[in-house]
Amino acid sequence: MNCPKCTADIAPNARFCGSCGFTLAVAEPPPVVGAPPVVGAPPPRSNETFHFDQDGRGQGRGYTWEIKHPGSFALAVVKLEGGQSINAEAGAMVSMSSNVDLQSQMKGGVFGALKRAVGGESAFVSTFTAQGGPGEIALAPGTPGDIVGIEMRNQQFKVQSSSYLAGDTSLAVETKFGGAKSFFGGEGLFLLEVSGSGLLLISSFGAIHRKVLAPGEGYVVDTGHLVAWEGHMQYNLRKASKAGFFRSLASGEGLVAEFSGPGEILIQTRNLAAFAGMLKPFFPSQSGGGISFGN
Repeated sequence: MNCPKCTADIAPNARFCGSCGFTLAVAEPPPVVGAPPVVGAPPPRSNETFHFDQDGRGQGRGYTWEIKHPGSFALAVVKLEGGQSINAEAGAMVSMSSNVDLQSQMKGGVFGALKRAVGGESAFVSTFTAQGGPGEIALAPGTPGDIVGIEMRNQQFKVQSSSYLAGDTSLAVETKFGGAKSFFGGEGLFLLEVSGSGLLLISSFGAIHRKVLAPGEGYVVDTGHLVAWEGHMQYNLRKASKAGFFRSLASGEGLVAEFSGPGEILIQTRNLAAFAGMLKPFFPSQSGGGISFGN
């Protein structure tokens, strides 16, 4: 080995040249195999059941999708390959390619359409199909809020009818009787039961908050803030205040749903019915003496 400055002979691993004093570069030692993990490494994944695509985009059977303008005015854009389709709630289409064909039908027959109408949904389901080549469809809910894409993996969820936006054509979407507790909870007499594997697009009024419950853990949610929950979860409807019905009314909460874990719940941060009540005084109403505002 020779010094790069004076070319004098130097010993291996020497730090300085013995002739000219030139400082020699020292190679870094190789990394230790099996070294302990770095402090501050990301924690393990939680037991969340709703598989959100964190970057707001994904790929399905013959299509790709992306959530644009996330937040208060989100828009879902689905790009279909030729001959591929996606189902959506009637009235959800914002725009689409000229080669995308729209077909609306009463899914489940007349009785199924009647159940959907009673549950607060449209009696019709829209199917969008790209014909003769690729095409895209843009979808949005009727109210301000966010949209999330959920990758269902042979799962079953209960979804409020107003929160369902669109889904893979392979998903089974059935309108189920929610019982008297659903009716008196102000969420309609029917709920949507979505099952299978594939993309599910859900919308919310406001943002979506995720709550994972441990086995045996109880959690209370105002019925006007419910978006979706795991199909196996049990819940009971009760007064918000255990002290009495009138105290619940005085608190402004009324009836709530009490869930029992394990499972995950999706909760919207705003209540559409409460928001509509706030706006009511600003809209004119017809009375015997003419038009008046508020009550």
